[in-house]
Amino acid sequence: MQAVKNQITNYLDRAMTQIRDLGLVPEATQEAPVVALIEKIADIDEAKAVAIARTLSQASTFNDVVRNEISQMNIGERYREITDAFNSIRDDAKRMVEQVEDGKIDTFERIGNVWMKVTRGDIATRFEEIKKTYLEVAADSKDQIEREARILNAYQDFRGAIKEAEILSLDILKEAEAQLNTAKGKLAQASEAVENFEGDDLSARAKLELARDERLRELQDAEERYQIAKDLSDNLSINYNTSEVIMARLMQTTSIKKRVYQQAVTFFGTNETVLTALSASFTGLFGLHESTQTLEAMKEGVSKSLEDLADIGGKVQDAAVKAGYGPTIRADAVKKLVDSVVNFQERTVEMVDEMRKLSTKNSEEIREAVEEGKQRLSKIINRGESLALPHKV
Repeated sequence: MQAVKNQITNYLDRAMTQIRDLGLVPEATQEAPVVALIEKIADIDEAKAVAIARTLSQASTFNDVVRNEISQMNIGERYREITDAFNSIRDDAKRMVEQVEDGKIDTFERIGNVWMKVTRGDIATRFEEIKKTYLEVAADSKDQIEREARILNAYQDFRGAIKEAEILSLDILKEAEAQLNTAKGKLAQASEAVENFEGDDLSARAKLELARDERLRELQDAEERYQIAKDLSDNLSINYNTSEVIMARLMQTTSIKKRVYQQAVTFFGTNETVLTALSASFTGLFGLHESTQTLEAMKEGVSKSLEDLADIGGKVQDAAVKAGYGPTIRADAVKKLVDSVVNFQERTVEMVDEMRKLSTKNSEEIREAVEEGKQRLSKIINRGESLALPHKV
């Protein structure tokens, strides 16, 4: 019996030690209600009852820890970020190429490009974000897998303790059943004694009836303890067998997650250069298209310039031939000049006299303007509002 108690203690202690090492055991726990029921069958076999109670008192704590840890599988949503990043890279790259297909980028398109870089970043930056997101997911996946593995190992030990508790409960059930059968036999004897009583001694009959009632009460107590022991053993058996199937599925899930993680790590480790090449290629395509459009613009510009040269050059050359081989001075122009000279000579005398008068008048006006300017400048200097001009004006 001591070996069995040591075995159940070893299983339980190993399980609790593992989750304690993970920092998952709460500081204070409430006593499980089932412990109060186990106390009612403790008189059947106290050592076994105490061992079962200790195991089940930790069950709630252990199961809460397992449920909370296993349920926190939040990874799997960030793949949307990676998908959206790849989609935006392809869409923006196509849009940028379409912008320059007409050979120019208008103001609205330029503003859109600036806004794209501000809100989503350029193509190279978004490839870097994809890498960053992947590394975060990979790190979280690794942590989840390691924690799940430790919890599964701890659960295996805890299930061992549950199985040992089931064995002990079956032993108690066997003893409770024996006590129940004994109580039934005693009640049958007491009842038979009352039924077979003969005589008029009411006191003796009352004593027999009291003994029968005591045996009945003992039977009821034995039956209650038997039922508690039976419920305990049945549910421990259900617990062990059902959890085995459920934990097997969880182990499958963890195993698959581990395989996916390994595949993801291998894929990224061997294909990171592919992401780099994609980043360079998408960025390079836009530059290539822009360079191509620039070359086409230059070729088209030169071609149109040659066409214009052909059109304009012919007209210029025609005019040059006419100038080179045609008459130099027109006769009508010479006649007009002669008339102008004669007319000028006629007006010379009048013009000289008129200009002399204007010259005298102009000289006087200049003198007066200069004198007025000097007077104003002197007043300004006296007020200290300006520097003096040179003494000669």
